Amino acid sequence: MGKHHTHKNAEPTQRQRRVGEQIRHVISETLQRGHFDSELLFNKANTISVSEVLPSPDLKHARAYVISFNNEDLQNLVAELNEYTHIFQKEIAKKTNLKFTPKVKFLIDTSFDEAQHIEELLRDVHTTSDNISNDTEDEQN
Repeated sequence: MGKHHTHKNAEPTQRQRRVGEQIRHVISETLQRGHFDSELLFNKANTISVSEVLPSPDLKHARAYVISFNNEDLQNLVAELNEYTHIFQKEIAKKTNLKFTPKVKFLIDTSFDEAQHIEELLRDVHTTSDNISNDTEDEQN
């Protein structure tokens, strides 16, 4: 996806992308298994998708961007995910061969909302231009 940058103008390196994808896979598996003490996560983990994981250049930190299929409780879910990062850290350490286990921070992925907003704006512009051309045609008839 690449919409969230590690530095202002720096694209993630190939290594960051590869490690991010490994971590995303582990987090997704962990969410699917749903072994959480948290009632909220236990009940809603299946509504969350990890869209992208971006590790820092030194691979000691990673931001995991999540979306929700029904957008309900997303703020609470992200807060709860951040409360339970130790579960994800343990799984990442077990299932990857990284020298350090990155400290994961969960964030809401707003890029889908931004894309939808842009689509709506473009649709509005298209509708407006259609109306203007129809008005012009009406005046000419």
